[in-house]
Amino acid sequence: MSDEKFAIGVVGLGSMGMGAALSCIKAGLATYGVDVNPAACASLQQAGAVEAGSDGRKFAGKLDALLLLVVNAAQVETVLFGAEGLAEHLRPGTPVMVSATVSPEDARAIAARLQGMGLAMLDAPVSGGAAKAAQGAMTVMASGPDEVFASLRPVLDAVAEKTYEIGPEIGLGATVKIIHQLLAGVHIAAGAEAMALAARAGIPLGLMYDVVTHAAGNSWMFENRMKGVVEGDYTPTSAVDIFVKDMGLVTETGRALKFPLPLASTAYAMYLNASNAGFGAEADSAVIKTFAGIDLPDRRKS
Repeated sequence: MSDEKFAIGVVGLGSMGMGAALSCIKAGLATYGVDVNPAACASLQQAGAVEAGSDGRKFAGKLDALLLLVVNAAQVETVLFGAEGLAEHLRPGTPVMVSATVSPEDARAIAARLQGMGLAMLDAPVSGGAAKAAQGAMTVMASGPDEVFASLRPVLDAVAEKTYEIGPEIGLGATVKIIHQLLAGVHIAAGAEAMALAARAGIPLGLMYDVVTHAAGNSWMFENRMKGVVEGDYTPTSAVDIFVKDMGLVTETGRALKFPLPLASTAYAMYLNASNAGFGAEADSAVIKTFAGIDLPDRRKS
């Protein structure tokens, strides 16, 4: 270990990964970062990381654990097993905390492949957004063997306010996150529909937002996401296309269990429609832009 500190590598220095990596630094862990964005790597190194760059293979052997905060299963597989994959460069037994939102089937397949290389995995999706990540206060919903939880305790203590240990079976963490994303996605879509109706009725959106956030119809997602609608700001911390992926996983899970998900299926169609209309890279609240016949605030025009 570097200077006898627990050494953690964080792959994916986006809105949540950067916060998690900074939280690891604050917790006194020897922190390494991997991202294709050189500016993110430079920022992390300036904040106190031991090293950060686009190729983690050169320091993979120094790590006591690896944390993946990338977008999907394909990125997880590329990071671990691709041409510049890190898995074969990790020391035997190194725990890999996979915190992307993936299907239970993908989680199990990744874990089996890691196990075949002598590596352990924690199926550990997270929630809380960029703000909670920066505070070291994410919620982790994880499954895996007790010994893997124990080996990752320094990382979990650094990045999480609450860690739910769901069980030993890989895939349970992924399932809980998918159910959570059902709610998150439906809340955003419902919030967008409500605000679109307010716009159509001529109700000032700021007033509507204020009423809802002080009344029973509020939700965390409404309060967080519809603020951007009121301000005309669709800068993405979570994009429409993220919810195309996540709500796709929700509907696939419903099909696999032969269980109807009428609200989730409608929300999924709304995100697909928004992506198809060209809003996929904008904030997920941009799903409201697919409603016709309304005028919305736009910060770019102000």
